[in-house]
Amino acid sequence: MSKKRRHEEHEEHVDESWLVPYADILTLLLALFIVLYSMSQVDAKKFQDLSQAFSVAFSNGQGVLDMPSIIERGPDADAENGGNENSDLEGMTDEEPLSEQEIEQLLEQSEHDLNTLKQEIDEYIADNGLTSSLETSLNMSQLLITIRDNALFDSAEASVKEDGRELAVSIAKMLENYPDFNVVIAGHTDNAPIRNATYRSNWDLSVMRAVRFLDIILLNTNLDPKRFSPVGYGEYHPVETNDTSEGRAKNRRVEISIVHNYFDPNKQQIISAKEIE
Repeated sequence: MSKKRRHEEHEEHVDESWLVPYADILTLLLALFIVLYSMSQVDAKKFQDLSQAFSVAFSNGQGVLDMPSIIERGPDADAENGGNENSDLEGMTDEEPLSEQEIEQLLEQSEHDLNTLKQEIDEYIADNGLTSSLETSLNMSQLLITIRDNALFDSAEASVKEDGRELAVSIAKMLENYPDFNVVIAGHTDNAPIRNATYRSNWDLSVMRAVRFLDIILLNTNLDPKRFSPVGYGEYHPVETNDTSEGRAKNRRVEISIVHNYFDPNKQQIISAKEIE
């Protein structure tokens, strides 16, 4: 009698393919916690670089490991690694970011300086009986000094009169005490057409009036010329109607804008409203 072959039952192996995505998830979580921890230890500049690295990697469809030079490196980093990297890349600064207290102090100083300068100019105007020719106004972005054209120029001319030169020098000396502000000098005219051998239009006249006034300021101070900008607006920024002689007289003017400083969180430095524009 033949023995019936007995088959042992074997237990089926549990499918372990789920372990692969599970391990990937754990790895990603570990990487996330490492990144979060590192973000809490670095300054704003390093965080910006890290953000840039991830942005470039994901937007280009490449892995971070395929792009070892995503973050720009400076010459110091190149020197530490034998100087093999491209030294033309913009370097990362080691400067510590400004604290909130330092930022607040700088902005308060800027506001205080503008208020003090306005008081000095207002006193000069009152002492010299110039209230009909000069006025000042202060807002969140700038201290504006407005000068009627008849205090500076003869009709249809850009050469500054002698009295106007004294005024320009006095303002220049006051500005010399506040060298960190940017200054815009703007010429304005009324809408009466002008065309002569010297100036083809009100554009020409307004620009040259601003330039000639600026020349006097720079020749009589040690102020940095790169902080000054002369511009001409012609007849296109009136403050009054051009339908009356009084209105046209107010429109013919030179404006000196001393621009307020602001804090740029990206550059970690104080900049002026002019640079923001």
